Amino acid sequence: MIALPRALTLSRDDRPIVIAALFLVAILIAGTVYTWVRFGTAPLLSPTYLLLQLQIGAFLGIVAAGMMIVILISQIDLSTPWTLTAAAMMATAVGGPWAIPLSLAIGLAIGIVNGVGVAYLRVPSMIFTLGVNAVMRGLMVAHTGGYAPQTGATPLMRTLAAERSFGIPNALFVWLGVSLVIVLILQRTALGRYIYAIGNKEAAAYLAGVNTKFVTVVCFALCGLTAGIAGALLAGYSQKAYQGMGDAYLLPSIAAVVIGGTNILGGRGRYLGTLIGVILIVLLNSVLSIMDMPEAGRQVIYGSVIILMLLVYGRGERVTS
Repeated sequence: MIALPRALTLSRDDRPIVIAALFLVAILIAGTVYTWVRFGTAPLLSPTYLLLQLQIGAFLGIVAAGMMIVILISQIDLSTPWTLTAAAMMATAVGGPWAIPLSLAIGLAIGIVNGVGVAYLRVPSMIFTLGVNAVMRGLMVAHTGGYAPQTGATPLMRTLAAERSFGIPNALFVWLGVSLVIVLILQRTALGRYIYAIGNKEAAAYLAGVNTKFVTVVCFALCGLTAGIAGALLAGYSQKAYQGMGDAYLLPSIAAVVIGGTNILGGRGRYLGTLIGVILIVLLNSVLSIMDMPEAGRQVIYGSVIILMLLVYGRGERVTS
């Protein structure tokens, strides 16, 4: 056999990113062919349409960024839907200059509670965060009396989520800022090294001197914070907050992270993969909408994609050094 030059071979982390990128191109081509045959146009190739999809994808991208941090330490956060919803509802209820800071504070506080429960109380993250999600849902229903909240987003929230600067949606700039912070943390800080170490083998990281409990709390806090940011933006985009507005972001955010090659068992993954995974999910959702696919069918497809990618990516061994 002829060996390929080392520069042409793909690393274990690059391979899933390339596969996801190829799936992305395939979805774009399939959607373009479908719309051309059915409607005689190809809106998926329009810069205006693509920018609109990226603007919508910015909310999912911000949620997925925080979800990736938690998954990297071999945990999961199922409280994201009502963390996002609570942040949005309370921000619109308070209004004024404190709306966005309150949204971020709520997300951060819920994330810290999740982190303490998982790290110090040693409750499995899937159980604890699911319980927190139910608690937040009950609190928000009690807050609104079971009715839709009669509040509106502040002008700043609408500006950041729905308006544009230099022809580019402002939500993309927020997503870019969050992405830069996540990349900086993962690649340029000791915290990033600790995150990967805990995901690979928590006991080994602890014996090496890493404060694993504190790092776990920080990771959940970051996940809650990103949910709070997404909540404020989504309320601004929708002009209001409403019950259950975060439900549509849990499964797609996990799917985006897994599609991007992040090991669901933790310890391995690159943010570029998550970025591509988000864009893939957004375009897939757009194509399914054009095809008039019902929401139930989309959920089936998301779940199937996660299972498929777990079979493709998740069978490799984690690095244990």
